[in-house]
Amino acid sequence: MTTESALIQTNIEDYSRLEPLPDPPKEPDMWQRSILNSVAGALLAHFADRRDVLVCGEGYLRHDANEPGGLVPDCAVTYGLSDPRAIIQRNGYVISEVGKPPDFVLEVASRSTGRRDYTVKREGYAALGVREYWRFDPTGGMYHDTALAGDALLNGEYMPVEIVSEPDGRHWGYSEVLRLELWWEEEELRFRNPETGEFLPMPEELQAAREAAEARIVELESELRRLRGER
Repeated sequence: MTTESALIQTNIEDYSRLEPLPDPPKEPDMWQRSILNSVAGALLAHFADRRDVLVCGEGYLRHDANEPGGLVPDCAVTYGLSDPRAIIQRNGYVISEVGKPPDFVLEVASRSTGRRDYTVKREGYAALGVREYWRFDPTGGMYHDTALAGDALLNGEYMPVEIVSEPDGRHWGYSEVLRLELWWEEEELRFRNPETGEFLPMPEELQAAREAAEARIVELESELRRLRGER
C-alpha cells in the first residue's frame, strides 16, 4: 500500500487536551507572503477532494513536542492522515504524535533566511525524514544558491532532483511526491500537471473564474425572465 493511500492514525487521541504549540517568530516579508498565499491556495484547490491530505506551513515542525524551537517550513504537504484538522488545531507538526514526517516541504527565499534554507534547513529536513525538499527563489538566485532546487530523500540523504532550464529563462523540475512539475516563471512559482499539460490555477484565477460563472448565472436568469415575460 502506498503512502498516499495508507491512512495514518495520529498517536494523540484528543488534540483538544493539548496546549497548542507557540507561534514561531516571524519577520515581515510582503513578497514572500504573497507567494506563499498563492502556493498554498493552488495546492489546497488541487487537493480539495482529498480528505487525507494536509497543506500547512509557518508553524513549528518538531520530532517531539517538548524539544525547543524547531524548523518552520513555509509550506508542507502530508498524505494519508486520518484527521488533518487535528494537526492544524495543534498549531504545529509533531512527528512523534502524527506518526510520520511531512512528505513534501517548500521554502520560499527571503532576504533574512535565504542562506539557512539551502544549508541548515536542508540538513534538518533530511534528518527528520521529509521525502522531498524544494526551494524557490523569486529573485532567480540572489537569496538562495539557485532559482529552483529540489531534493529527494535516498537512504537518509538528499539527492538533487533534475532541474531543466529552458531557453526562455524558465526553470522546472518534477516532484515525485506531488506528481506535479514545479516551474520558476517570471518570479512566480507555478505547478503544472504533466498529464494534462496545464498549470494549476492560482487563487486569483480561481476567484476570477468564480466571478465570471456567477455573472453568467445572473445573465442567464435575466434572459430566462425576459423570455417568460414575452410569453
